Amino acid sequence: MRIGISCYPTHGGSGAVATELGKALADRGHQVHFIVAGVPFRLGGFHHNITVHEVETVSYPVLRTPPYDFSLAAAMADTAVRFRLDILHVHYAFPFAVCAHLAKEMIGPHPLKVVTTLHGTDVTVLAQDKSLYRLIKLGIERSDAVTAVSQSLVRQTRELFHVDRDIVCVYNFVNTKVFRPVPNSPVRRCFAPGNEKILLHISNFRAVKRVPDVVRVFRQVRDVMPAKLVLVGEGPDSGAAREAVEALGLTDDVYFLGRQDEVADLFAAADLFLLPSEKESFGLVALEAMASGVPVVGSNAGGIPEVVRDGETGFLAPVGDVDTMARRALELLSDPLLYQRFSRRARERAVTHFDQPEKVSEYESLYRALVAHG
Repeated sequence: MRIGISCYPTHGGSGAVATELGKALADRGHQVHFIVAGVPFRLGGFHHNITVHEVETVSYPVLRTPPYDFSLAAAMADTAVRFRLDILHVHYAFPFAVCAHLAKEMIGPHPLKVVTTLHGTDVTVLAQDKSLYRLIKLGIERSDAVTAVSQSLVRQTRELFHVDRDIVCVYNFVNTKVFRPVPNSPVRRCFAPGNEKILLHISNFRAVKRVPDVVRVFRQVRDVMPAKLVLVGEGPDSGAAREAVEALGLTDDVYFLGRQDEVADLFAAADLFLLPSEKESFGLVALEAMASGVPVVGSNAGGIPEVVRDGETGFLAPVGDVDTMARRALELLSDPLLYQRFSRRARERAVTHFDQPEKVSEYESLYRALVAHG
């Protein structure tokens, strides 16, 4: 098939999943066209069967800001016609689903089918803005198929937008050959030369990620045993995280790595992953940790319980319950037999339920059904 993909090229779960999906589809022989503002951060290098079309915006004095959305829609329409796309798979309802609808209107009679995948904040955050609500609803309703990354997000979408159309849950996935346990990881020595326990958190450092809670959990762990905290990512709460580290006297035990494109080695070096998010439609980083054999301690928000099995592959607690998260973290880190059981089950669950080939096949089946339907 000839498949177009549009997503945010910046760091984040939606861009990571969209890019890995495109690469996997290309490996299966499909022609994949990324229609994006910039090269997705996980694409990198040359990939057979993949073409990147960067959206160029118009600059003109009368325009206060470059009309990116219209330029994106025009690029979608142009690519669909020039390369006879069968499918345009957009990741995020706004602006991508809306632009895809506009692109279809531009090209008139054309077999192009639009698949929209909802990743979370396009529904849970952007929809709270009244000026965007109707646009997002339009994008969802005019798509030929809509998927969401968790059952929790399916329910939220139906409740918020009062839509009764089919929304298919296709869980996010992980490449378990890339994200895997690495015994005696050499990266550990970079952060824990004394073989301290390593706690890891990766996010875009927005308020909903509750990064200061990560620091508070770590503080309670470090008070009991030697430990280091590795923080990966940047965002609005980066400053608050640094202030919390300094205020609690943890500067020597916390590493701020900023944005990192390749994180598999960091997961493999960690002992525990912390995810205390206030909102999380799936929690791709939790899945990547589990695939690496790293148990997760976090909140029970949104779709996290669909990924992390409480009491089997990690421990979950109510949002903001730092004390319980810290107690559970210590429980795992201080009991080698319990830890090994959780680590093994985490890896098994990732391989059994969220491995990349199975989920890519689900998307392929959806595409084929749409194309066959005409």
